[in-house]
Amino acid sequence: MNIVTMKQQVIRVIRRLLDLVDIEPALIRAMIRKPPAVHGGPRARRWPWPRRRHFDKREKGAVMQLLDREIRKGGAVIYGGPETKAYCRAFANYLGGGYAAAVNSGTNAVYVALRVLDLEPGSEVIVSAITDAGGAMPVALLNCIPVPADCRPGSLNTSVDQIRDVLTDRTAAILVAHLTGHPVDLDPILDLAGERNIPVIEDCAQAHGALYKGRMVGTFGAISAFSTMFGKHHATGAQGGVVFTKDTLLFARARQVIDRGKPFGTLGNPTNVIASLNFNQDEISMAIGRVQLEKLPGALQARRNFVALVASGLNDVKGVSLMGDAPGCAGAYWFLCLFVDWADLNCNSQQFAAALELEGIGGVQVGYPFIPTDQPWHRDAVVFGTSGMPWSLRQQSRPQHFELPNAHAINQAIVRVDVHEALGATEARDLVVAVKKIAAYYRASKSSTVPVDAAETVSSTA
Repeated sequence: MNIVTMKQQVIRVIRRLLDLVDIEPALIRAMIRKPPAVHGGPRARRWPWPRRRHFDKREKGAVMQLLDREIRKGGAVIYGGPETKAYCRAFANYLGGGYAAAVNSGTNAVYVALRVLDLEPGSEVIVSAITDAGGAMPVALLNCIPVPADCRPGSLNTSVDQIRDVLTDRTAAILVAHLTGHPVDLDPILDLAGERNIPVIEDCAQAHGALYKGRMVGTFGAISAFSTMFGKHHATGAQGGVVFTKDTLLFARARQVIDRGKPFGTLGNPTNVIASLNFNQDEISMAIGRVQLEKLPGALQARRNFVALVASGLNDVKGVSLMGDAPGCAGAYWFLCLFVDWADLNCNSQQFAAALELEGIGGVQVGYPFIPTDQPWHRDAVVFGTSGMPWSLRQQSRPQHFELPNAHAINQAIVRVDVHEALGATEARDLVVAVKKIAAYYRASKSSTVPVDAAETVSSTA
């Protein structure tokens, strides 16, 4: 056995031992290596950025209890059983009362929420300019036409002014997304929609527990959709979603849509009353979700505490500011957004984000470049083969192009950092130190005619 092979085996053994005691190799490296100097001084954070550990023995215990019960009974894992009923009841109670139906993804939650409204093919549905693809594609899959309302200037969210700009006599619904956990300013939108008798659907995938004027988002519109995939504030496993409404008839219709058109809410009709698919969630996911839902209030408080510390620390930083809560609102903070004034700093968003990573900050991304109607499925009308549907239902040869200047501008203006429950005072301090240090560095280099690249910063200062 040569020296290289022996070294590889030793490394594998060490890694297994570290896994057994739940120690990350990066932590060991940080202990034995002196961190490099970057941006003119020691790195802001020496230790690895904490991972989100939102699953623990409680979720494992809930799943094992369910499996043990079914093994003992001689049954199988089903859907629509006691775990599902308990989860949906707890979710509705968390939102202050109403009706909740669990589905197998957040995208399907949006689809179901739209489907229950019985929108006519070819009608228009206003959607948020920036949103996950699952917040716009279901519109086209229902043979309706998605019409993006641009963002409010300086925000990822849309507003009543932008919605009014694209409202027509063909508008059948308004679907608004509460991006990054910040509530949309709903009252003016609801007033406008009420004047036209247009239903409002809330996409709350990123805003579990966010408050608008003291009330939970998701409780204002006719119906709302939540995602409970693994990355959200509370999860039902790998994937999942919830449809919520306070309307009994809409809830009955949602249950029909979710379960292949079964006759929930009807009398004397044992057959499938509408054509639909199977969007049901399973009992294992619901057992996990029940535990996660119990953790949600504490998780939200931890996120808000972290952001509050960061906001306090960045009060006096020239060229960088934090996207905070609007008056009367409390964000859920799926991630935090840093506004960077590129006129004041000699860098661009990619360089600033790369610099944060070099300083030891984790979960850093540039902007939020999710603009579904800029994508090929919309641009080239490739939803239903070569038919051009749903756009061809209005005798259009191709979909209308939307410039969306505010949406594109905000993506050049922000750097975002993922937020989760394991981030505390230490991480808030390190993030503030890193931002201040980078801002000072790039402000000092303002006299240079060429922006300093963050990657070059390491080699020049190490």
